[in-house]
Amino acid sequence: MTSTRLITLCSLAMIFFAANSLLTRAALAEGTIGAGMFGVYRLIAGAVTLAILARATGAALGVFHKRHFVTSVALFSYILGFSMAYQWLDAGVGALILFAGVQATMFAGAVRGGEAVPPLRWIGMGVALSGLAVLYLPGAEQPAIAGVGFMLLAAIGWGVFSLLGRSSTTPLATMAANFIWASVLMVVIPWGWFDPTPSSLYGIVLACLSGAVTSGVGYAIWYAVLPQLRATRASVIQLSAPILALVGGAVFLAEPLSAMAIVAAVLVVGGVLVSLRAT
Repeated sequence: MTSTRLITLCSLAMIFFAANSLLTRAALAEGTIGAGMFGVYRLIAGAVTLAILARATGAALGVFHKRHFVTSVALFSYILGFSMAYQWLDAGVGALILFAGVQATMFAGAVRGGEAVPPLRWIGMGVALSGLAVLYLPGAEQPAIAGVGFMLLAAIGWGVFSLLGRSSTTPLATMAANFIWASVLMVVIPWGWFDPTPSSLYGIVLACLSGAVTSGVGYAIWYAVLPQLRATRASVIQLSAPILALVGGAVFLAEPLSAMAIVAAVLVVGGVLVSLRAT
């Protein structure tokens, strides 16, 4: 894959990841659907979309392979934490916490796996994380503890899911199987069905868009390029998603975009560029 195509696909995947935050926050902030049912519809829509894409490429799903157990639990944890967290967090802040946690998880996994981390990539990570820290300086609005806790659960789940997904030789089929099993967990652990918030058609549509398009198609793109990225580089690239979510939240959801958020955006993007220059 050429560098231009790799950058294009990575950028598109990050736009989809940011859109997940916007869709989830838009649905939950307006009370159009409960957090639990949003996760249910998102998983089912994602499972259907990925299964169709996998079969279109001629890949066998291999649903009953034992390797899917851990990854499907990680995916379920991500969906659970992500949906619940956006009951309290703005789209941009939530994405910021999510990808900071993903960053830490993937770097820890890379170091544990013995991956060599070039000094320039550590510098890039430090610059990017300093951008995240700017939003928590004195005077910044402090996010709700419950929202932070659930989003950190989502971050660990997504980080583990990303690390395990790098080794798959059939990413579409693997993701489809993971989404199917995570959907089964929704039935076995039916946390979504007891949510008292009624599900409107608008909320269901947003959840299905999140599952089918920004998750299903977005993850398919991401896992197509992930094997060509080292874990540390992949984790830093993902830090661009919360910046896109911050801007998108300001434009589409009228969320505040402060001067500190702009400084954070500059630092994070700068850190990503420095990291990508590391060999």
